[in-house]
Amino acid sequence: MTPGAADWIRSLSLAPHPEGGYYRVTYASELSIPHSALPGRFRGARPVSTAVYFLIDGANFSAFHRIQSDELWHFYAGSALVVHVIDAGGDYSELSLGSRMEAGEVFQGVVKAGSWFASRVKDPATFALVGCTVAPGFNFEDFELAKRAELQETYPQHSALIEQLTRS
Repeated sequence: MTPGAADWIRSLSLAPHPEGGYYRVTYASELSIPHSALPGRFRGARPVSTAVYFLIDGANFSAFHRIQSDELWHFYAGSALVVHVIDAGGDYSELSLGSRMEAGEVFQGVVKAGSWFASRVKDPATFALVGCTVAPGFNFEDFELAKRAELQETYPQHSALIEQLTRS
């Protein structure tokens, strides 16, 4: 029997994430980058890199948010996950994570620092288990959850998508 979302959540000890979905930190580098060596957008020292498991099921979505570092996504199990990305200039792109090369899916992809991004599974009856590696390492001080009205005002050309993938 193939494991379902609940099986992965239980076996990997995943917890609810503020943006939606479930996660668990699996790695935080012991090596740290001092605040003085980082760009001004960071508020303190950061681990060189961090990694998490992240799971989204079809009843859920990861709401638009942004962080101050590049985020490398890795596909592990389930069905395809679409990561919707709006860069600082307002350009939209999709990252389709999955195992079906013929459908344009990839095992890995990057969301650049400062881009707004949200995700959901292609098929609402399924789930996707992915991993995210962040460098410099993730810290919740660097996490910004989008406010719907402000994001729509900034990027009116993406208003319908922003409506679907924000919570307030």
